[in-house]
Amino acid sequence: MAGSRLHPNSKRTSTLRRIPLNGALRYRKAPGLEGHVCAFKLASDSSTTVVEAISGRAMTLVGDEVFLATPGNRESNRVLVGGVPAGGLVPGKKYWMLAESGVVGELITGTPLASGFLHQVKYLGAVVGDDDRILTLRQFAVAEMDEPIDHGAMVLLIVGTSAEVGKTTVGVSVLRTLLAKGHSRVIVLKATGTSAVAEIATYRDYGAAQAFDCVDFGLPTTYPSNRKDMDRVFDRALDTCLSIPADAVLIECGGDMLAANIPVFLRRLKSRRPPAKVVLAAADPLGAWGATRTLRDMKMSVDLITGPCTDTPASRQRTQALCKAPAMNMLRDS
Repeated sequence: MAGSRLHPNSKRTSTLRRIPLNGALRYRKAPGLEGHVCAFKLASDSSTTVVEAISGRAMTLVGDEVFLATPGNRESNRVLVGGVPAGGLVPGKKYWMLAESGVVGELITGTPLASGFLHQVKYLGAVVGDDDRILTLRQFAVAEMDEPIDHGAMVLLIVGTSAEVGKTTVGVSVLRTLLAKGHSRVIVLKATGTSAVAEIATYRDYGAAQAFDCVDFGLPTTYPSNRKDMDRVFDRALDTCLSIPADAVLIECGGDMLAANIPVFLRRLKSRRPPAKVVLAAADPLGAWGATRTLRDMKMSVDLITGPCTDTPASRQRTQALCKAPAMNMLRDS
């Protein structure tokens, strides 16, 4: 039962939102693996950094402050790439904050888009429960269903050519349209990418009955690509969402559609039933054309294209001509 004590009010990042941490907390020096609840200290040469708290608010960490987060992986073609080294994080070594939600690992490469949270932190150890076992995200994930029941809700899918092309903006617009047309109960699943309370809370703000992301199913992110354990994670997510009585299930795939194990998710989704509508968010006409062809190779047709590729009339017309699919700017035209 040995271990270093933590302050009971230690700050917690949003990847830990499902984990009830009450009373005295302890950590012990052990390798930090993906999804472990871990204690870190912000490097003393970093005055402050801003992360996402379990409530979703922007939370400031100050130099030398101990906080709780989890090791994880990230592969963003616009923000940064990094992850958990083989064997896990080593107590006493410094690593990097890879996402505002509290994902920590080795940094491979970063961009200015990560400057708000990309700071070094020292790994102290893994947080343990009363039984001295390391706490993990998977222990507190949504339970697997022995006999899931598909209630037949309409399924709508949003995919994109990269990060930051407006997928959540599109999702909110689609959600509002569904509610306006009398679909009173809509479930939202952000199936892939990096977890963020702010994103799923946005869907709740606009009327979603429930909203889930990868943390609900035991992972801080769905990276790295081509990992071997994703079928079970995605099946649990689909079982959960399709088993809730609802009029529609709206699915957003975060990240670009060839990363974050999105092809695996699309195969698992198609094994249940194809989505009723597919919306593609693309940065430019050429990206939209390539993504449309890729989806067609997966036997999925695009019903609507949106995103920055529709920002000007010329770009929108070129997108429609290349992709042979309707294009619409959701910000201006909805």
